[in-house]
Amino acid sequence: MRIEINLRRQTLSVLDDAGQSVRVYPVSTAVNGPGEQAGSYCTPRGRHIVRAKIGAGQPLGAVFRARRPTGEVYSPELGEAEPERDWILTRILWLSGKEPGFNRLGGCDTMRRYIYIHGTPDEQFEQAPRSHGCIRMRNADVAELYDLVPPYTEVDIVEG
Repeated sequence: MRIEINLRRQTLSVLDDAGQSVRVYPVSTAVNGPGEQAGSYCTPRGRHIVRAKIGAGQPLGAVFRARRPTGEVYSPELGEAEPERDWILTRILWLSGKEPGFNRLGGCDTMRRYIYIHGTPDEQFEQAPRSHGCIRMRNADVAELYDLVPPYTEVDIVEG
């Protein structure tokens, strides 16, 4: 099983060992487009793995800060109270690049850039580039994905 994220289509596909699509989810990637450099706020391309899975057992809408649950559960009222907050909700699949010099090590390291697949407020979700570099999903979708894929699942991020 592996994951393919298509930046042009704004989709995340779960593929079986034969390369057949098992699930397809809408996603939102970086408003700044593709790119690997630290500080670019771009979504990194290339071969990755799910290095860590965070959030097992948390409710849909659980709020994370620095990869730890805050004890809050997102609501539209909470969103209105903190409109500038970059919400990381429900589950985190933390990505790590596999290509030294492209998306791993140095100034292009995906993991050091804290690039995740994570939930976002459902009422704000749009299948269009809107993130700061991460791959945003609806909360029920990221919870389903979290349960579907094991750690170290291969993740290919392609332009289209």
